[in-house]
Amino acid sequence: MLTVKDHNDRAAAAYAAVTGQYWIEALRDGRHVLIRPLAEKDREREYDFIKRLSPESRHMRFLAQVNEPGTAMLDQLMDVDDKKRMAYIALIHDNGKLVEIGVSRYAATADQECECAVTVADEYQHLGLGTTLMEHLIKAARRNGFRQMYSVDAASNSPMRDLAKALGFETRHDPDDSRQVIHHLDL
Repeated sequence: MLTVKDHNDRAAAAYAAVTGQYWIEALRDGRHVLIRPLAEKDREREYDFIKRLSPESRHMRFLAQVNEPGTAMLDQLMDVDDKKRMAYIALIHDNGKLVEIGVSRYAATADQECECAVTVADEYQHLGLGTTLMEHLIKAARRNGFRQMYSVDAASNSPMRDLAKALGFETRHDPDDSRQVIHHLDL
């Protein structure tokens, strides 16, 4: 088993080969991850990421039972323009390749309002990755002129409730569905 130092040393070369805007962030366990904007070249990574999520994590992300992400779903997830629709992907070095372990995204729902979501691979939860991904997303939303951000989540999703609270979101019950909550943040 690799030590954290060995992991980070091996990852450094792979991360250095990445072009464009990116950040190297440390998880709570000390391992480094690369965060960058989602790109079309990530389509297969996004598919593999969704497939690796536990059924519960897929349900919490999509608020529905999703077994196989279809072409239409992938088309929608990959549709980013870096202004009205933005996504950040978290990648970790694993046996010589970069593997997606998390994603955060927003999409405009009104002129200055966007809906957001964050998903972290089951084995990387509780390591601060969701917070880091959301912090990058919130900064991008502010930079792109959004004034409000919200997320609709299952009322039973306590990790998301805790994350939303830590990031300063206000939470209320969804008036249209008692099984859901709406987290809202003034940007």
